[in-house]
Amino acid sequence: MTYIAIEAQHLSLRQEGKTILDDISLAIPAGAVVGLVGRNGAGKSTLLRCLAGLNEPTGGKASLLDCPSLDLSDAVRERLGYVAQTPDLFEWMGVAEHLELVGKAYPKWDLHRCLALAARLDLPIGKRIPHLSAGEKQTLSVVLAMAHHPDVLLLDEPVSNLDPLARRQFMRSLFDDEDGERTVLISSHILSDLERVVSHLAFIREGKLQLFDTWDAILEHYRLMTFTTELPPQAIVCARKTERICVVDTRRAPQHAAQGRPLTLDELFVELNA
Repeated sequence: MTYIAIEAQHLSLRQEGKTILDDISLAIPAGAVVGLVGRNGAGKSTLLRCLAGLNEPTGGKASLLDCPSLDLSDAVRERLGYVAQTPDLFEWMGVAEHLELVGKAYPKWDLHRCLALAARLDLPIGKRIPHLSAGEKQTLSVVLAMAHHPDVLLLDEPVSNLDPLARRQFMRSLFDDEDGERTVLISSHILSDLERVVSHLAFIREGKLQLFDTWDAILEHYRLMTFTTELPPQAIVCARKTERICVVDTRRAPQHAAQGRPLTLDELFVELNA
């Protein structure tokens, strides 16, 4: 039986009369690395904050490791790592002081891993927080989230300010063998990075979950093809409004499996937002 590490059930959120999240249900199995994809304002950050228990939804519920997100136990918090899109750091501290302070909150804090990860990502330990660049602050947030060997990582655009080498090093660190089966939900606009590492993809648009599937299934079964009336409606993932082009899940239309062509992640993103 598959263990569900991250779950949203009919999650909704309205703020000032606007729907931010709209009835999202999502079950992420333990050990999955899920890319959360959507345009700016689609609701990705809000979904991550609700899952982390930082925002209270107006409907539905969320849980991490079988614990309600709004009432996470200390034991579950110790197994969670979270990186916000905008780092929330103590500006009066130095980097080394910051690492030491946060480390005291986690029984499994690994100083050796912390320093090794900081070195791998070129984090300047001797600097003070106000003197860090945006990328260095983001790197510090990543180190803080990962040094205690979390079982679940929620990452909101964690590499947007990192250079290509630092991004690659960070992505590699997600698969550190010593951490065993870690579950990751990561939002990013850099789709080429996600293609290299994810096991699943979740697409969100205007607060709605459009698609959740394994990356292998998307590569094998999703096809871009010309729309015909012979296509069963349940097989059409999305269609352009002004052109006779659609994305088809051929598992629901096996007779059309030889038609069309596979899509890259960039192409699928464009089609889902056309």
